[in-house]
Amino acid sequence: MSRLLIALAIVGLAACAQAPVAPPQVSEPAGESFAEYSARFVDELMTLNPGWATAVGDYRFVERLSIPDAADRARREAFADRHLAALDAFPPASLTPDQRADRAMIQNYLRFDNWQRSTLRRWQWNPAQYNVAGGFDRLLNTDFAPEKQRLLVVSERLESVPAYYAAARANIHLPTREHTQLAIEQNRGALSVFDPAVLVPRFEAAVDCPVERGKFRAALDAARTAIQDYLAWLESIEPTLVGDRARSFRLGNALYEPLFDFQIQAGTTAMEMFDRAVAERDRMHAEMAEIAAGLWPGLFPDTPMPADPLERIATVIAHLSKHHVAPGEFVDEVRRQIRELEAFVAERELLDIDTDKPLVVRETPAYQRGVSIASIDAPGPFDPGANTYYNVTPMDRFTPEQAESFLREYNHWVLQVLNIHEAVPGHYTQLVHANKSPSVVKALLGNGAMIEGWAVYAERMMLENGWGFDAPEMWLMWGKWYLRVVCNTILDYGVHVLDMREDEAMDLLMNQAFQTETEARGKWRRVQLSQVQLTSYFAGYSAIWALRERLRAEQGADFDLRSFHNRFLGYGNAPVALIEQLMTEGE
Repeated sequence: MSRLLIALAIVGLAACAQAPVAPPQVSEPAGESFAEYSARFVDELMTLNPGWATAVGDYRFVERLSIPDAADRARREAFADRHLAALDAFPPASLTPDQRADRAMIQNYLRFDNWQRSTLRRWQWNPAQYNVAGGFDRLLNTDFAPEKQRLLVVSERLESVPAYYAAARANIHLPTREHTQLAIEQNRGALSVFDPAVLVPRFEAAVDCPVERGKFRAALDAARTAIQDYLAWLESIEPTLVGDRARSFRLGNALYEPLFDFQIQAGTTAMEMFDRAVAERDRMHAEMAEIAAGLWPGLFPDTPMPADPLERIATVIAHLSKHHVAPGEFVDEVRRQIRELEAFVAERELLDIDTDKPLVVRETPAYQRGVSIASIDAPGPFDPGANTYYNVTPMDRFTPEQAESFLREYNHWVLQVLNIHEAVPGHYTQLVHANKSPSVVKALLGNGAMIEGWAVYAERMMLENGWGFDAPEMWLMWGKWYLRVVCNTILDYGVHVLDMREDEAMDLLMNQAFQTETEARGKWRRVQLSQVQLTSYFAGYSAIWALRERLRAEQGADFDLRSFHNRFLGYGNAPVALIEQLMTEGE
């Protein structure tokens, strides 16, 4: 029976009690091959994580909502321990290079999962990780089944929302104030997904059974009440989260270094990556100062050029940044540029793009706002034909002054770089390739540094190949954007390990990375809410660039850029170091 038919069979029982969750298999089949083992691992992983399964297109468990309680954590620990032991049956030397990479990724995932649960313990101090809106939004807007059956799934799943938030509240102990504030903001946004004025008529138009209609209205009311109660509780404790009654948002070196090692897998320490970023910042300042000097006479013919290189760069950038779209045209301009980028990549034969895979530009849903201004929501390997959403946060909450600051940051040139990064040939293109990888493990257990690093690499690669007509303005603005990547690493390590103060962070971002105040304050907030992720851009880019240049030097005239890109992306979302091994070993 197909994954979808299994899900629909469960939906047929919607009027009955919720089907019990089948426990993961506990016996290890004797004599199974690694291919059989990895398939079983993926199947059990999806069974254990129904929300994740749905997000990547496995719709067998759509009616289930995992309750994040102690029993759930115990199941996850048992799963990780059992599969770590199972990997011992497959020594790396007995596997093909591709299988060795899969084994390494499974092992890292399981060790990381145990470490997060037992040592990092975000489940205690981050109230923002509890939010049901995303899963329901996906069910309501993904055509994995006819409308009636999808809405019956939603009705079934809604019944678990009160237990979900009860478990969340029981978990939280000494939260950070910053994550509590984010949880309040995003769970307020979550209520928009459960709007009775929208969902009740939609349900009743599709389902004519009075019993099911009554169940849906009751479950929807109970879910909204659970979210509102969670919000009220968070709002009551948020003012009290000071001093020793709250956890600091700063991670500290003892947690930061292992988190960096698990997430980035760069083969270096976080401190070494920080030192590299500091050196790269200084190199970029010298390069950008030279470009600014070349532009100065044409922009300011009657004004002496500042001797200070940073002042010179900042003055030129500030002048160029006045060229931007109007606030109401921002999202439409993003849509227009996507088509141009696709045509450019095809014309220059830079890599293969599957234009049949939908990319939908939309305003960022309310429950996702508050961290970044643009992001990609991509389908997983089990439903690669589903829509990929390019979320762009509108400026409807900005004052005119904030909107102008924002648009100067994402000016005529930088907006192009943003769209390269997020869409073509950045995240969107890379994730389409990843979903075609023959290794589901590599597509599922994605390495953030490879994913973000590719998007950064794509920016420079496009400019090298003629995007922007090699204009010095384009290169200067790319340099400003690239400094964000570099300074992300400096900022993240500086804040979480070196106790960088807010005024020091603002100086780094505004005076050394030339960001507007609105952008810098947004980044200051982001570094309080995330850990290590901001380092993934520079770490991944550096590794990809070094790999390409090494292969170009070794292959000489035989090096083909399109082949390199297609082959590199064909390994899914594996860490760059593993991809390098695979490309070197010829698999």
